[in-house]
This record gives sequence, structure tokens and C-alpha cells, in this order.
Amino acid sequence: MKFFYKLTLILILLSFLACSKKDKEVILIKEQNLDLQMIEAYKEGLSYLKKQDAIAAAKKFNEAELLFPQSEWASKASLMAAYSFYIDGYNNDSISQLTQFIKTYPKDKKLAYANYLLAMSHYSKIVDEKKDLGPLIKSKKRFEYIVKTYPESDFALDSRFKLDLIHETLASKEMYIAKHYIKKQKWIAAINRLRYIVDEYQTTIFVEEALHRLVEVHYKMGLEEEAKKYASLLGYNYTSSNWYEESYKIFNKKYKNPYKKIEKNKKLSTLDKIQSILD
Repeated sequence: MKFFYKLTLILILLSFLACSKKDKEVILIKEQNLDLQMIEAYKEGLSYLKKQDAIAAAKKFNEAELLFPQSEWASKASLMAAYSFYIDGYNNDSISQLTQFIKTYPKDKKLAYANYLLAMSHYSKIVDEKKDLGPLIKSKKRFEYIVKTYPESDFALDSRFKLDLIHETLASKEMYIAKHYIKKQKWIAAINRLRYIVDEYQTTIFVEEALHRLVEVHYKMGLEEEAKKYASLLGYNYTSSNWYEESYKIFNKKYKNPYKKIEKNKKLSTLDKIQSILD
């Protein structure tokens, strides 16, 4: 009886091991098939990309990611889908894809590139900054994040350049609004905008004009001492600026730049010399 019991137990164990082995083989075959399907879908995506069919390419890359999400190729496929959307101008789709990528693969090696591409997708949506500042602000935040998080990367270098351009654009927006207030003689509102340019956008080309407009507005308001203060600030930092000359004219209507006269005489004397040679 004991022998029969032991024999039965051994047969059950052998049966279980056999089933377990078959299950593993089935799983392995299934994974191999999925892997092959995923690679095939990825290759098709690359093929469509070369043919400049970005939508079809993105579809295939997304298919590759879904087929085998545990594979190391899944994150690559997701990023390629985002890139496909981006190069064809589908910025909203690119933004959506990249946002999901960053959430799904927070430790991926290409995270710096994903953030840069996300910033560029927002940046590419800028059409008219005077009407819609949304894409400008979003791209600015993302570029700042890249500079802070990946300061030594090539993406940080270009991000700094893009931030300079964004600052110029934002300053131009502030100047546009300030001029509108000046035209409507809303002096306080104009002064607030101009001061904001001076405080926040000191490295832009608009700071010189902002200082001049502050001279102009305060003079019109009868605040001559305040106007002189801004004129002095403009003169101290930008003596050779045309805006400084314009500010000087506010206090001295008959002012003429002596350097321009010298330059004019130099040009005339050069022309005279050429004429004498020709004669």
C-alpha cells in the first residue's frame, strides 16, 4: 500500500513538471513571436519615416511598443513615434506622446532628449505671441528645466539659445502693450510695463527703448526729475544708443549729435578724394 502511494505521488509530480515545462515552452514561443512582430513593426515604422509618411510611421512605432511593452525597444518605439509626429508638424500629438513617454519611462537613458523634443514641440506651436502666450510660456519652462537638469548636455546649449529668443519675444510683447497704453495716455499702466521690461529683460534689445519711454512718459506727466533719472540711467549704460539721443532731445529740442556731423564730413571727404582720382 505504501509502495502504491509513493508511486502515485511520483507520477503526479512528473505530470506536474511535464505540464510546467510545456507551459514555459508555450510562454517562450509566445514571447519570441511577440518580439519578432515588434521588431517587424519597428522596421516598418522606419521604412515609412524614410518615405516621409510620418503618420503611418508613428502608427507602426506605437504598434511596436504595444506588442512588447517589456522589451527595451518599447521606449525607443515610443520616442520614435513622438519624433515622427514632431517632424511632420503634428505638435499636439508629439506633446501627448512625449508626456506619456516621460511618465512611463522615468529612468530612460534618452530622457534628456525627450524633454528637449517636448520643449521644441511647444516652441513650434508659437504662431502669434501677441495673441497666445501659452506655447511660449510652456516651452520656456521646459527649456529652463533642461538647462537645470542636464546643464552639460548639447540640449542645454541649444535650450539656452532658445531661452534668449523667448526672452526677446516676451520683452517685445511687453513693449507692444506699453506702447498701446502710451497711445491711450494710460501713463501708470505704461510705466508698469516699461519697468517690468527693465527689471526682467535686461539682456534684451528692448531695455534701451524701455528706458527711453520711461523718460518720455515721465516728462509728459510733468515729472521732470524722474525723467532725468531714467535718462541718466540710459546714458550711463548705453551712451552710444540712438535711444539715448532721443531722450536727450526731450530736454534739448535743438540738440544735434556732433558725431554724426563728423561721420558725414568723413564720408564727403572720402568721396571728394575718389572724385579727384577720377578727374
